Parts: sequence; C-alpha cells; structure tokens
Amino acid sequence: MTNGPNSHGFDYTFGFCGSLDMAPYVYIENNQPTMVPTKTTISVDEKSVWREGLTSDDFNHATVLQDLTDKAIHYIDENANGESPFFMYFPLPAPHTPILPTTEFLGKSNTNMYGDFVMQVDDVVRQIRTALKEKGISENTMLVFTSDNGCSPRANFKELEKVNHDPSYTFRGTKSDIYEGGLRVPFIVEWPAKAIKNSSTDKMISTADFFATSADIAGYQIKDSEGEDSFSMLPLITGEKESAIRAYTVLHSVDGSFGIRKGDWKLNACEGSGGWSYPNPRDVRNENLQLSAMQLYNLKDDIGETKNLIDEHPKIAAELKAALKKIILDGRSTPGTIQQNEGMEGWAQIEAIIN
Repeated sequence: MTNGPNSHGFDYTFGFCGSLDMAPYVYIENNQPTMVPTKTTISVDEKSVWREGLTSDDFNHATVLQDLTDKAIHYIDENANGESPFFMYFPLPAPHTPILPTTEFLGKSNTNMYGDFVMQVDDVVRQIRTALKEKGISENTMLVFTSDNGCSPRANFKELEKVNHDPSYTFRGTKSDIYEGGLRVPFIVEWPAKAIKNSSTDKMISTADFFATSADIAGYQIKDSEGEDSFSMLPLITGEKESAIRAYTVLHSVDGSFGIRKGDWKLNACEGSGGWSYPNPRDVRNENLQLSAMQLYNLKDDIGETKNLIDEHPKIAAELKAALKKIILDGRSTPGTIQQNEGMEGWAQIEAIIN
C-alpha cells in the first residue's frame, strides 16, 4: 500500500483501507496486507450493509472493532514504559456502518442496534482507559475521544424516536449536513496531570486544531506553510485562558457547500442542508424550491436553525461572507503569509462565494 500512515510519519500502522463498508476487506500492517484476499463477501442488511468486495480469511466484519481494540491495548502495553512518550491514533470503525454490535451488546441499550453499537464503542473507551491505568501512565497521558461528523441516518432516527431518543439532540440535520446536527460532535479530554477537571467550555474548536495542539504539546514550532487553519486548544484544555482561540470557523458539507461561524452567528452558503437531510440539493432542484441562496442563523437564540435571518441582518451576513472569501483567497485562517489554496478551479460553491 502506498501513501498510507507510514508514509506520513507513523512508525507502526495496523488497520484497513477506508471504512468497514468499503472493499477490499483486508488488514494492513505497515503497508502490507496480513493476508491476500481470496474470497468475496457482501451484506445487504439495512443496518449491517457492506459493499461486495474481496475479503481475506483473517477479516471478520463482526469482530473488527474488538480486533483493533486488542491491537491498541497491545501497543499501549509495549510502549507504556519506554524511554520516550508515545502517540497513538485509534480511528474506530464504529459506530459507522455496518452496524454490527456483538452478541453481548445486543439489546443492551434498550433502543435499537445502533444504540447497542454505541454502547460497544463506550466499552472500547473503557478498555483503553483500563489499559492506561494498569500500566500506571493514565495520570500523564492525554486521552481524547471525539468523532468526525454527526450521526448517520443509518441509525434510523424514526426507530430511535419511538424510544424518545434523538442522536442529533436539539440540532438540525445529520451526518453530511451543513447544519449543526452534521457538525457537532463529542469532544472529551482526560489528562489528570494537566487538564482542568470536571469542566466544560463553550468556546469554538475544530478537529483541524489537533495539528497545532499536538505541536504545542511537543514543543514543535509550526512553519508558516503548515497547519494554516489549525489553532492550539492547549490553553482551553489546561485552563490557562478561557478566551476564544479563533475568530472564525469555516464549515463544510458533503456536497462541497461552505459555512462560517463567528460567535453566535452562522452563515450557511447554500440553499438547504448541503447534505442528505431535507431539503438537499436534489430536493431543491426537483421540487423547484424557492429558497434563499444563503442562510443566516443566531445559534444562541435558535439552536435548531429554524429561522433564516438573512433578510433581517444583511450586514452580519455580508461580514461573514467577506470573512469566508478572505480565508479562501488567503489560503488560511491563522495569522501568516498568504498561502496557495489548491483545487478551487471549477468548484461552484467556492466561485459563488468569491465572485
């Protein structure tokens, strides 16, 4: 395998290519498959669906989550008491599709299979925390739990509604959307030796901030051409200061639509969800919906993004659009020299903002 984690600075890698519903289904260890896939598997179950593809004999979709957890714990055991600190990135295949809770978790959540799968993810976190404690390094290990996007519609929101559960909480939309339900994710930090305890913050952060935060912890001086949209979260984690770390946060949906947020104000530069929720781009086109090309919301007053204030506050909308245009053209949202922003040609959503 080329261009994998080992090509980007990782000393050791064990995982697979893509998500658990994307072939080929084969484990990769340091750029090499652990076995050559010789059989083909497919699942068409609504929740546990995966695409047809080559599968190796040592790859079992139902046990992948625990297999990877076992590998992660083994890595902790091997590196816990070494001379140097270690960094481990453990991207879970769950609760992404296919939704495959093992037998011991079936029915445990009293919701549906997705809820059971989420509980299995919780148990993975328990196992990692236990391993750190048993090795005596939990006090000075920074453990972060987060996600890359909101809940997928595959969770079956209608099923979950019957048991009074909404995976998007009070937010509008789901995974893929420019709405808050597609963007807001859990972000939990445990670092007893340095992080402030039993506290939370409402300051805006982004997973793009991992780069600058890691550099800050390691004492690495970021180059002007590196991490152009990354701000260090370390002051928020340690409690050194509670002020906002960024003025603007650029947002993005699955179809390439952009949004930008400053404080309580959020501008969505598209007509609908920009994703899969109604109204999505196909709905707008097929139903000839007459929607505003821009949406402005005050999240403090309207967390559900129900009232578009674009006509009531044109100056705020203009300020946010101008800020988004500048960030795109500058190739950065952090202070520094202008950087080349690649891949903008023919991107209609960008052209609508900068023209």
